Amino acid sequence: MNVKRLVRGVFLIVALVGLTYCSLLSQTVELSNPIAEAKTKKVEKEIMLRSDIVEFAEQYLGTHYRSAGKSPGGFDCSGFVYYIMKEHDISMNSSSGSQERQGERISKKEAKPGDLVFFRRSPGGRVFHVAMVYENNKSGMTLIHSTSGRGVVIEKLETSDYWRSKIMSFRNVVSEKD
Repeated sequence: MNVKRLVRGVFLIVALVGLTYCSLLSQTVELSNPIAEAKTKKVEKEIMLRSDIVEFAEQYLGTHYRSAGKSPGGFDCSGFVYYIMKEHDISMNSSSGSQERQGERISKKEAKPGDLVFFRRSPGGRVFHVAMVYENNKSGMTLIHSTSGRGVVIEKLETSDYWRSKIMSFRNVVSEKD
């Protein structure tokens, strides 16, 4: 009978310790939820911003090219990026070479809609063109940009012999720094 009481007592102590631990654990999880919620909201906000940027840029498809143009009356490549980002409260320099020094360097694989792609004719050469990532997925990267011959267009990077053959770098100018 004493052994039975001892086993029951040990069982009750283990059960109480377990319940107390579970209670503390659930309180810890509840305390961490606001942080997780804040991160989720930040990610959702960035996704919406990126979507808004490319949707806004689409409105200017067909707009003709204008050297040093930074308005819907005509865009050069960096002026197009400057105008689109300005409309979304993202401060950009006005030349492609100086835009390449803004934001964070990323890989092609990491590039998301709204990120920028810079082109050079040779390694170490100067930047001569900037485009915006429209889409980047398993089927490849699609760009939206202002070209001297066609104005603002959307095109697949992988199917363009001209752009695909150039040296590229990628920058994230959309994400907020933590």
